[in-house]
Amino acid sequence: MSIFGNERRFFLEGESETEHLGDELARLVKASGHGATLYLDGDLGMGKTTLSRGVMRCLGHEGAVKSPTYTLVEPYEDLEPPVYHFDLYRLGDPEELEYMGIRDYFSGNALCLIEWPERGKGVLPEPDLEIHIEREGEGRSVVLRARSAFGATLLNEIELIG
Repeated sequence: MSIFGNERRFFLEGESETEHLGDELARLVKASGHGATLYLDGDLGMGKTTLSRGVMRCLGHEGAVKSPTYTLVEPYEDLEPPVYHFDLYRLGDPEELEYMGIRDYFSGNALCLIEWPERGKGVLPEPDLEIHIEREGEGRSVVLRARSAFGATLLNEIELIG
């Protein structure tokens, strides 16, 4: 059985639990000393940016965390590891990513969070972990899927609610 199909499911009751998931992911990536690419998938308002805020706060960012809908990427290079938060919602064509030097963001030990990754298909690197968020009652159902050996390691080490 391949490790690349592993998945875990969680139910998150509110915004604080969504931020906690981001915190856990940041903690694990930082401890590994390894870069990571995380795809954040879900409809508008599902908590992708809230999860990203949890990542940034865990790594020491104290300011606002907004979705970079118009700029496509918000760099947090002062964090360790550096974080690049992408929001591809308004991307017209995946080729636009080539013009902005997208490959440079994925080198080294950076943590790359990508909202709306399907809009960059064919240009973006494969993720280590896919995170799908959808509404379930008053909370959110989250599915984490490993897509690399490192993603499987993250999946196996994550400790979350319940």
